[in-house]
Amino acid sequence: MKELKVKLAFTEEVLGTASADKEIHRTYIASNAPDAPTLEEEIAAIGEEEVIEKAMTVFPKDNGAPIFWDYQIKGFFKDACGMLRKVSGSESSKIKAYKKEIDGLIFIKERKIPIVFEGEIGNCQRPLRGQTAQGEKIALANSETVPATATVEFTVQCMCDSHMKAVAEWLDYGQYRGIGQWRNSGKGRFEWAEVKE
Repeated sequence: MKELKVKLAFTEEVLGTASADKEIHRTYIASNAPDAPTLEEEIAAIGEEEVIEKAMTVFPKDNGAPIFWDYQIKGFFKDACGMLRKVSGSESSKIKAYKKEIDGLIFIKERKIPIVFEGEIGNCQRPLRGQTAQGEKIALANSETVPATATVEFTVQCMCDSHMKAVAEWLDYGQYRGIGQWRNSGKGRFEWAEVKE
């Protein structure tokens, strides 16, 4: 198994993706976690209910500090691979059942990935527009944010050596489409580098 230790340096602010409502998180999100024993851990990581509005998306917390879960990184890999498969000659276009291969052959070594930054967690409010049978509807979305100067470090483990090039391709894609909420607007974009130990 090959390992690649990486550091992501965010070039745009990152928005939280977890529901602040623990009951919604329990029912719809954490119940789909890769392993059931982590359900209570993930629900507890949402944070203090009295501090956070239920309609807001937040970062999971570890001792009050924001984190990513390992599967959020894998989710980014699936999103990047799904897009880059359409690019002729890309490493991603060579992977047939890409979601299955990412799930079963590519792992993130660390379960909790601390988000390191100076200052306080911010807030981003934006309108959401949608077309319905009754016409256009507008709602307000609200998310916790960490600043563009934030960094994370984690280790990617590949059971197939051939996947290492694809992982680098996905990480390169992070400069165009990032991680977290509202990434289609440019939020969560990053640059990456290998960390030599």
